[in-house]
Amino acid sequence: MRWHPAVAAAIGRHTGRPLVFPGSETQWNGLTDVTDADLLASQMVWAATHPEGADQAFNTANGDVFRWRWMWPRIAAGLGVEAEGFDTAPRPFEQQMADAAPVWAEMVEQHGLVEPDITRVASWWHTDADLGRDIEVMTDMSKSRLAGFTEHHRTRDSFARLFERYRAARLIP
Repeated sequence: MRWHPAVAAAIGRHTGRPLVFPGSETQWNGLTDVTDADLLASQMVWAATHPEGADQAFNTANGDVFRWRWMWPRIAAGLGVEAEGFDTAPRPFEQQMADAAPVWAEMVEQHGLVEPDITRVASWWHTDADLGRDIEVMTDMSKSRLAGFTEHHRTRDSFARLFERYRAARLIP
């Protein structure tokens, strides 16, 4: 999994730049949700091992909703960098990180990171596409809940766990 703000924040911390929200005003102010990969895996196991899940398609999301204007500063704080929110227009990561490859190479050397190729830890366009949408995004979990899958993850905790995994795997400093 590549969660690009973690890489962007590491680069920002290294260079003294803030973690700048890359997306749209709609994403910044609107409600949204995300899916923790561990939750997705758990739901897949549940669907494969419970009769209620047989031959069914289910949505998957953590189970809470948030606004990026609330979450972004918390993500930045968890990654040890200042946050900068939406201003007047999207500021895509592809543009923000255009000069990041040599900085990343320096960071890999300095911190003993395991992946020297920044394109293997971040494909900026992906986060730009997700956070650049001009629609709110919320996933209806009713079908899953009614069928018996009730696990949920608090998104703020999901991000914190993800950052710790990335650090432990030496993907980010």
